Amino acid sequence: MFYALLSAALLAVLAGCLVGSALLGASWFQLLIAAALGVLFTQVSFLAHEAAHRQILAAGPANDRLARALGALAGLSYSWWDSKHSRHHANPNRAGRDPDIEVDTISFLAEDAANAKGLRALITRRQGWLFFPLLTLEGLNLHFLSFRHLLSRAPVKGRWTELALLALRFSLLLVPLFWLLPLGMAFAFLGVQLAVFGLYMGATFAPNHKGMPVIARDAKLDFFSKQVRTSRNISGGWWATWLMGGLNYQVEHHLFPSMPRPHLARARLIVREHCRALDVPYTETSLWRSYGIVIAYLNRVGLAARDPFACPIASRYGRP
Repeated sequence: MFYALLSAALLAVLAGCLVGSALLGASWFQLLIAAALGVLFTQVSFLAHEAAHRQILAAGPANDRLARALGALAGLSYSWWDSKHSRHHANPNRAGRDPDIEVDTISFLAEDAANAKGLRALITRRQGWLFFPLLTLEGLNLHFLSFRHLLSRAPVKGRWTELALLALRFSLLLVPLFWLLPLGMAFAFLGVQLAVFGLYMGATFAPNHKGMPVIARDAKLDFFSKQVRTSRNISGGWWATWLMGGLNYQVEHHLFPSMPRPHLARARLIVREHCRALDVPYTETSLWRSYGIVIAYLNRVGLAARDPFACPIASRYGRP
């Protein structure tokens, strides 16, 4: 019932965006529709994520088909996401094994920051402060990574189905956009939609593990400790659950990845008590505090990319 109501609400928002866009015509108020679509596609991505974890429907294959369709609606490849996300869940924050902490413009490990060269080194030195501005490009990056995966020579399950779905999705978005709006307005619309989508996606996933302990490649940890110690919950109750698609209960999601969103709050109470009994740290903080932690962590990592011969006092006061 929960997912049926949520899907109906998202369909109503999509219909409202289409009607609103048609009524507005060649108006710069179209950028408000673009921002709404960025939020909508992120919410659809949350549903695709839950379907991929077998949380929505009773049968596994049905969930896979739903995840593939929802992912395509958001402009993402389900097969790419599933492969990457499965490896993340198996080894969260484990160096060399978790794809979510592999270097990709941003360095999440000091050794990656130390090896940064050229433009990436310049970004890495201030990557904490640049992190959220860079997320405005993450939507474009996610689309690129999806197509790169599907067009690679590696075996991909459902390759042609996903390519057809993504081609249909981008055709339905881009053809009317550039046909009905002036060229500059169409590009602005697309830019706002991608920026909001990327920022919203990144701002949702970043608090979950960034700044939490990083596990050495060869470290031995039991499943419970590994999942709990590397995950961070976000407080806020129902509004945080809606805003983050249930990922505010990251600890419980990692312990019970197939548990549907409506049950995570109740599981949190049990998990917290179990952690207290076992003396395992259970981390939960506010959304804004988590962003501060992420920025500070990335800036600390970025120190490894700075000139080891530079005087820190001189750098601080702008003197050679």
